[in-house]
Amino acid sequence: MKIAILSRNAKLYSTRRLVEAATERGHQTQVVDVLRCYMNITSHRPGIHFKGEELKGFDAVIPRIGASVTFYGTAVLRQFEMMGTYPLNESVAITRARDKLRSLQLLSRKGIGLPITGFAHAPDDIQDLIKMVGGAPLVIKLLEGTQGIGVVLAETQKAAESVIEAFMGLNTNILVQEYIKEAGGADIRCLVIGDKVVAAMKRQAREGEFRSNLHRGGSASLIRITPEERSTAVRAAKTMGLNVAGVDVLRSNHGPVVMEVNSSPGLEGIENATDKDIAGMIIQFIEKHAALGKTKTRGQG
Repeated sequence: MKIAILSRNAKLYSTRRLVEAATERGHQTQVVDVLRCYMNITSHRPGIHFKGEELKGFDAVIPRIGASVTFYGTAVLRQFEMMGTYPLNESVAITRARDKLRSLQLLSRKGIGLPITGFAHAPDDIQDLIKMVGGAPLVIKLLEGTQGIGVVLAETQKAAESVIEAFMGLNTNILVQEYIKEAGGADIRCLVIGDKVVAAMKRQAREGEFRSNLHRGGSASLIRITPEERSTAVRAAKTMGLNVAGVDVLRSNHGPVVMEVNSSPGLEGIENATDKDIAGMIIQFIEKHAALGKTKTRGQG
């Protein structure tokens, strides 16, 4: 097969591993920087050009689209879909997962466990908003934040009021969530491929930090997850419409709760923690499911 990998940097671990895994299995790959693509938007013959040449003849495309380029990246992916190329994750599903509010609303509708969450822009009664999610301590997030940026733990009522007022001064949208203290600064990253959790790792925040992101000094270790956690992760990925997803789960007193569903999960941390060939599993999934024009939405969404 001929596989396009949409990535801004061919040297990134995840991109390199996908290229290696595909090459080992006899496939041809090309790493494509989405921001350097330009498109021919026509009804009869959609096309994509890159470095002066038309991209064509691809059987599948693997999107590794960063949050900062979601709009343009999904537009390029949608063009591949319109050309009949099989996408590992569809543009509609990626857009859905990247919108934190929309994703939480969809998960809630499916009855999937979530932290109590409030959403606001300029609430007239901040104290009522805080009360709505169970009071302090609580977590306040910028809706557009990624990788732990714009996430604040407010440990007291006064601190929560001050942070919310500060964010309101920026004229931005915020999520206010209950703080799952019993999680102890740890979350579980479940790597879902198709309808299975193929690997899971525990991410533990460093001392004095509540965000468990690995690039913030968190540590990763192998963990055995429960059937309920496994089911929750698979259902969350399916709700987003993602074939491959990193589902972040917290262990709360009332069962597993989903924090986020990531449409471009990094492979380095989980491959090192679990010693599993995740990249190879992704290529095998494509081999099994890729077919010309098999995109469900065909770029319509």
